[in-house]
Parts: sequence; structure tokens; C-alpha cells
Amino acid sequence: MTGHGHVDHGGDKRIALLIAVLALLLAVVETGAKSAQTEALTRNVEAANLWAFFQARTIRQTTVRTAAEEAELAKLGAQGEIKLAIEAQQKRWRDSAARWESEPETGEGRKELAERAKKAEAIRERSMAAYHLYEYGAAAFQVGIVVASASIITGVGLLAVGGLVLGAIGIVLGAFGWLAPLAVHF
Repeated sequence: MTGHGHVDHGGDKRIALLIAVLALLLAVVETGAKSAQTEALTRNVEAANLWAFFQARTIRQTTVRTAAEEAELAKLGAQGEIKLAIEAQQKRWRDSAARWESEPETGEGRKELAERAKKAEAIRERSMAAYHLYEYGAAAFQVGIVVASASIITGVGLLAVGGLVLGAIGIVLGAFGWLAPLAVHF
């Protein structure tokens, strides 16, 4: 009997396969989003720590420079060994202040700390941009799954096409998140 409602089960299988592929891609971009989010948070903490260290170095540097300048007053009335001791201490303070400005061997001079903090901030910004693109891609996949599922229920094939288009948008957004997250801004 052919009189009862004929359903194109082959079409349903293709739509089910589309939904499965969209779900797989959703899982991939969600994994990328979580990884990018974790990286962004890690780099944010790193940058904050480096800037705090930079500030501590600045405070120490200012303190010893001020001490060296104040010692100039003490030197005015000093003579002999006391004057030599004050000058030696001033030299140690000034040398420390200079070392704290740039210390390439340890990477802990103010100059190096600022460079490291800026690099961490750049990675943070890239990771956050990737995270947002992955999330937008995930949203496209989720809506695509819903729309494609609705096509099975309603029998409206155009909804499956809409799910496919949304899946393509998700792929593009995920690819930008992975390859060039700073190229697209929302």
C-alpha cells in the first residue's frame, strides 16, 4: 500500500548524518574555546604578576635612588672614612638601581619584565579573540543542529539547508578562531 504518508527515510538519514557532523564540529570548537579561555586566563594572571613585579622593582629603585640622593646631604659635613663609606654605599645603591632597570641575565629587570608582561598580554588578547570566535562558531553549530532537527520533524527540506549553512558559518568562525583570531572582530 502506498496510500499512507510516504516519508523519505533516505533524506532523514542524510539530515541525521548532517546533525551528527554538526555535533562533532560543535564538540571540536567547544574544546578549542575551553583551551583558548584557559590560555587567556593563564596569560592574564601571568601579565598581572609581571606588572606587579615591575612595580615592586620600580618602588625599590626609587627607594635606593632617594637614599643615594639623601646621602649627598650627609656627605656634606663628612670627612675621611665616613665620607668614603657614604660614597661606597651610594655606589652600591646606584648600581642596584641600574641593575634593576635592565637585568638580561635573569630577565627580571624593569625593561625585561615590561617586555614579558606585554608578550603575555598579547597572547591573552589573541586567546580571548579565539575564544570568542569559537563560541560564535559553537552557537552557529548549535542553531544548525536545531534547525536541521526541525527539518526532520516538519518535513521542510529548506530547514536542512539552513542547518548546513549555519554549519558552514560555524566552520568559518572556528577556522578564524584557530588560524587568525585577530583578523575578525565582533
